[in-house]
Amino acid sequence: MTAPRRRWLAVVGIGEDGADGLSPVARSLVSGAEIVFGGERHLALAGTLVRGETRVWTSPFERGVAEVVAAREKRVCVLASGDPFHYGVGAVLARHVDPAEMLVLPVPSAFSLAAARLGWGLAGCILVSLHGRALDLIRPHLQPGARVLALTSDGDGPAALARLLRDIGFGASRITVLEALGGPRARVRATSAAGFDLGAIDPLNIVALEVAASSGARVIARAAGLADELFEHDGQITKREIRAVTLAALAPRRGEMLWDIGAGAGSVAIEWMLADPAMRAVAIEAREDRAARIARNAAALGVPGLWVVCGSALDVLEARPLAPSPACGGGGSHEHGASGSPLSGSPPQAGERAQEPMRDAPDAIFIGGGCTDAMLEAAIAALRAGGRLVVNAVTLETEALLIARQQRLGGTLTRIAIERAEPLGGMTTWRPALPVTQWGWVKPEPESEPKP
Repeated sequence: MTAPRRRWLAVVGIGEDGADGLSPVARSLVSGAEIVFGGERHLALAGTLVRGETRVWTSPFERGVAEVVAAREKRVCVLASGDPFHYGVGAVLARHVDPAEMLVLPVPSAFSLAAARLGWGLAGCILVSLHGRALDLIRPHLQPGARVLALTSDGDGPAALARLLRDIGFGASRITVLEALGGPRARVRATSAAGFDLGAIDPLNIVALEVAASSGARVIARAAGLADELFEHDGQITKREIRAVTLAALAPRRGEMLWDIGAGAGSVAIEWMLADPAMRAVAIEAREDRAARIARNAAALGVPGLWVVCGSALDVLEARPLAPSPACGGGGSHEHGASGSPLSGSPPQAGERAQEPMRDAPDAIFIGGGCTDAMLEAAIAALRAGGRLVVNAVTLETEALLIARQQRLGGTLTRIAIERAEPLGGMTTWRPALPVTQWGWVKPEPESEPKP
């Protein structure tokens, strides 16, 4: 019989009421620890309860986690804000320490405290962390009538959020700033996004939004097939009707990775990521100007974590870059974040895996630009077993290539023809768009070896 594992690590949530808000068990775990880890604020809140050695989190944060793991032969306590498993350190520690070796004692999170103060049902709210992350992440959640609770990074965060809302047509939204909840410095103030002027704000704050949209507000629809006008493009874009069919064929599932090859305006990769906050995508584009445009589109549509890799598709597929390289073109590649500058995405938060976009085989690949036999071979080789490949063709040459592949490998061929009513003289007629031939294919799982 296996002996139970020793619970050497206590993770204790602490609020702004400090030691007074801790249960007797939590107090004893803090007092009995030989080493107590936490931020300077957490250690100050615990006050005289701490008897052992104190260690302030170091930078980078991973170094501090390594120190916790290295101290497993001792009694260790980690202090965290509120609920350690809600945008907290708990999920990071659980990747390195067996939960059977941990005792976690949460207190109410900032989300719970804010909902209780406002009288909002927490289950009906959208919960977002903007702490150390791009404000653009709020954009998909700006739906008329929505209630949003958003953690910010500092005292300047609420004003920056108000400016964003005002600039994209949500100035009538009501903003409530809740500061230092749960402690003696707690304060709650409300105003509109358009009239935001609350002065100095405590760095420890959470913002509550009651979303109100003007007639021209940039509301991001929840279904696939966003209007083409929402994307900055030079004509190289998968049009909305074709895009909706393409995304249905790609069949996004939570947490999956897409490679969008020949991304153009990035519309397919962006809508893939909008399907769920856990979705990931890499947009591969040969032209520098289009790569920068994709990054701007990703930010404007609320998915700043999209990785944009600039370079020849074949070169990128062969190189599988994990980090930016200094040049674009000529066989090189580099990556853009949603700001359009080299480097990509928002920094990972507690509980999130650092982004290494092309380390693992993708779950789905879309090829929307020109396609060659060599590119198809490279994409098929890169795709994981069970993954989906979708290729759109508008030229006879690419169509012939897809027909040949379908005859050899199977999958589905679909012909998509769209016509739009447009003026002709003083009347109206149907104007056909270029028809698209689409090949969809699922990579077979490897055959299991026969049993001896």
